[in-house]
Amino acid sequence: AEGVVRGPVWDLSQDSAGMAVRFQTDATTIQARWSLKGKRLAMPHMPATGASGLDLYVRLENGAWRWLGIGIPETYPTNEATLVTGIPAGKREYFLYLPLYNGVTSVEIGIPKENILETGTPRAESHAKPLVFWGTSITQGACASRPGMVHTAILGRRLNRPVINLGFSGNGKMEPEIAQLLAELDPAVYIIDCLPNLQASEVKTRTEPLVHILRKAHPSTPILLVEDRTFANAFLISSKMQRNLSSRKELKEAYERLISAGVKQLYYLKGDNLLGRDGEDTVDSSHPTDLGFMRQAAAMENVLLPILGK
Repeated sequence: AEGVVRGPVWDLSQDSAGMAVRFQTDATTIQARWSLKGKRLAMPHMPATGASGLDLYVRLENGAWRWLGIGIPETYPTNEATLVTGIPAGKREYFLYLPLYNGVTSVEIGIPKENILETGTPRAESHAKPLVFWGTSITQGACASRPGMVHTAILGRRLNRPVINLGFSGNGKMEPEIAQLLAELDPAVYIIDCLPNLQASEVKTRTEPLVHILRKAHPSTPILLVEDRTFANAFLISSKMQRNLSSRKELKEAYERLISAGVKQLYYLKGDNLLGRDGEDTVDSSHPTDLGFMRQAAAMENVLLPILGK
């Protein structure tokens, strides 16, 4: 992709958003050491735990994932943390999420010498294909408090699917160069969520070529087009409401033209369902808090479950 995509997209691709490792151990203490690429540990509106930290989940006996511990970044480049200690002995499966707005040069998992460390249990073949998300800063994870709380990660746990997070902060532009790269993948479903970074005129000209690129490579892979979330204060700021409405109008019309042209397995998710109606789920009217990401994951799950045939 280097030299093919725009410079800002390449730079953002060095962040580890969406990357995670599943492993099994019988250790009663789990530590981590990770080295960061970037000196900026946090952003003014996003904590260091989400931007540059690690996030540990454990699988329960019923198969559900439960949060267990966090690796808090305090220095650049290398941090060490005890993610969890004092848990009962027994072999368990874990999910370790990597930073959302930083990259890593190395990640090490530390356990006592007498314990085992193994790869995670392979997923069933029916759940092996990933969910591919292409989007903006929201898809990348702003402003989750920790890496496991972005909606892409939540959906990966709920649907038991691998996730490829192609969220590029400020640069989710529906560009053909990236669409061609997405076409090289073989996902369970493409989730296209770029509207927050596009003007209505760009939505009008870029949506159909994007879908045709993906459909040419994958005649039957589901594609989900997602409207932009409603700005939390758009109810009173007319310019923000108009931004939402104009982009959605062009996306919906492009979707209808594609359907009329015979494009199959194309789906649509309205933006007014992505967040709540109370205005309590963003940090700045645009980027979700953890509550906002929970709501967004629920809205997408309702659409993805029937698409995936569950």
